[in-house]
Amino acid sequence: MKKTYVIFILILLFSFSLGYGYAQDWSDDNGNAVPTAPVAPDSQNLGEKALDPLQDQLATMSLQEKIGQMVLVGLEGYENDAHSKDLIENYQVGGFILFKRNIRDVGQVKELIYSLKESNAVNKAPLFLSIDEEGGTISRLPEKFASIPASGKIGEMNNPAISYQVGNIIGEELQLLGFNMDFAPVLDINSNPQNPVIGERAFGSQPDLVSRLGIQTMKGLKAKNIISVVKHFPGHGDTSVDSHIGLPRVNHTLERLQSFELLTFAEAINNDVDAIMIAHLLLPQIDPDNPATLSRIVVTDLLREEMGFEGVVITDDLTMGAIAENYDLGKAAVKAIQAGSDVVLVCHDFAKQEIVIKALQKAAINGDLSEKRIDESVYRILMLKQKYALSEQTDLIVGRAELNKKITAINQRIGQIFGE
Repeated sequence: MKKTYVIFILILLFSFSLGYGYAQDWSDDNGNAVPTAPVAPDSQNLGEKALDPLQDQLATMSLQEKIGQMVLVGLEGYENDAHSKDLIENYQVGGFILFKRNIRDVGQVKELIYSLKESNAVNKAPLFLSIDEEGGTISRLPEKFASIPASGKIGEMNNPAISYQVGNIIGEELQLLGFNMDFAPVLDINSNPQNPVIGERAFGSQPDLVSRLGIQTMKGLKAKNIISVVKHFPGHGDTSVDSHIGLPRVNHTLERLQSFELLTFAEAINNDVDAIMIAHLLLPQIDPDNPATLSRIVVTDLLREEMGFEGVVITDDLTMGAIAENYDLGKAAVKAIQAGSDVVLVCHDFAKQEIVIKALQKAAINGDLSEKRIDESVYRILMLKQKYALSEQTDLIVGRAELNKKITAINQRIGQIFGE
């Protein structure tokens, strides 16, 4: 009897508490019943997203504008020509990469960058204005700037302070010219003496040395507000084929990569790297069917999920032999985005750039690329551009006399560091 009585009391209390809860949810201040919409569990987070200006910007962008942001292109000459203007005005590309073929002297490259920014003023997002500036043989800057030794020479010095200064100097040079992104430093480990493409571009043959010096160079670049894109994930150091010509194979297991090649990139992620370039490498032990650039196993499963990288992923140039000689260019671009990359790099040939852009547009329309997948990448791109306060402002460009003075000061710093 007592047991039945206790159960009855508990039921009454439970019913009262439910009733009180409903009264709270369904009554106004005067106790009148007022039905209300159910509150979503993540309403606070949804509210924050609704106030996110980048989400608002994303919502105003057309599908074509979003696709454009996911393509970074090269141009052929010294000027902002009809093709580059077309890529900006009709395809809304996310940025440009400049090479030696685009750089004659200081005045010309500044004028080119000024013109690209001016053309892009009609678009919603500023341009990535990028370059490969590593020092050593991989240098695109005008001859007016003193040369910086290759990373391998800096590795021999094994001085993190010097590595930071090198990144800082390169960053200052790029900043003066109007660039905002550098595809550097190289975090590959030069573990194969027969490697035809890395060599002295790497800081050394051991992961701890490469990590220690490479991260400092990255930080030096970032201190000058230059986006550092480290490369070439998951590691181009132990190859015997140049991916500019053919598709290299790296037969290492995941365990080997985790204990060696991936260590430098893991350290970069731990130090807040903003962007990582994916190499054109076939890793048969990881994904026998797709090179790293086109592999969801490498980009999403390994880099994103296992290693925790949340920044921008950029492919190496899709017009390189490793891809161009083995894959349909448009299909490769679509597959790269499906794999998890945010930006595809197309450095050469306006016709090929159009093929890539139109293939991505078609894939977005027919559902091969979902809107959700596209928005994920474009949001990352916009967030990175916002983080570095990229803009199309040109009023900060310094005059010739002041520019020459700054270049002289930079060259003096280089001479002091390297004893020249």
